[in-house]
Amino acid sequence: MKKFLGYILSPVAIAAFFLALLVFHPIQWVCYRLFGYSAHKRAVDLLNLCLLSTVYILGNTVTFINKQNLPTGRPIIFLANHQSLLDIPPLIWYLRKYHAKFISKVELTKGIPSISYNLKYGGGANIDRKDSRQSITEIVKLAIRMKDNKWSAVIFPEGTRSKNGDVKSFQVGGIATILKKCPEALLVPIAIKDSWKMIRYGLYPLNTFTPMTWEVLNPIEPGKAPIEDLVLEAENQIKAALKA
Repeated sequence: MKKFLGYILSPVAIAAFFLALLVFHPIQWVCYRLFGYSAHKRAVDLLNLCLLSTVYILGNTVTFINKQNLPTGRPIIFLANHQSLLDIPPLIWYLRKYHAKFISKVELTKGIPSISYNLKYGGGANIDRKDSRQSITEIVKLAIRMKDNKWSAVIFPEGTRSKNGDVKSFQVGGIATILKKCPEALLVPIAIKDSWKMIRYGLYPLNTFTPMTWEVLNPIEPGKAPIEDLVLEAENQIKAALKA
């Protein structure tokens, strides 16, 4: 029944999603060109609120849990498991006061309304996975911006999305690069649960009436142990939260 309803409701949700992208593209341009970073960021925040709201058309729900008292004047590296493209809008909206930036593939900076524009001008890192030197340089630049502006970053250490919700082993590289230039950054795991179920049949039909949860877990102070151990601690926290 849920899949059947997906055939009916998916066109409406997909149309609403792309309409939001089209509407906010010129809004972003105006905000950035005329009013600068702060106005552009507010436009991006509202865009992602609209994008995450489209899942409710399908009867799905988004629950974001943050019981942590996180600092706003300190860089943070949020480490999350990755289950679907839907993971990103709730992270941008609910973490908006932390100025969370993303590390994205450089290919995404072209051809996608709103998303490509934000990737170009939003302050994140756009990396070429075929060029390790370029990738490291971009991540270093992001780390410097984090240090200078007290921004944060969201990293998916698995390196790719999980198609069934199982957490893959976390990679250390990008996190270690950021910490070298921004050693005061706090590590904060986020467990994303069941967003993969929304796309279990692919992009059409999208699944319906699926509750999805994003939960901010216990912060991890850098420097108390080797980076490999800290990242493993974050990975284990996320795995435990998903099993709870």
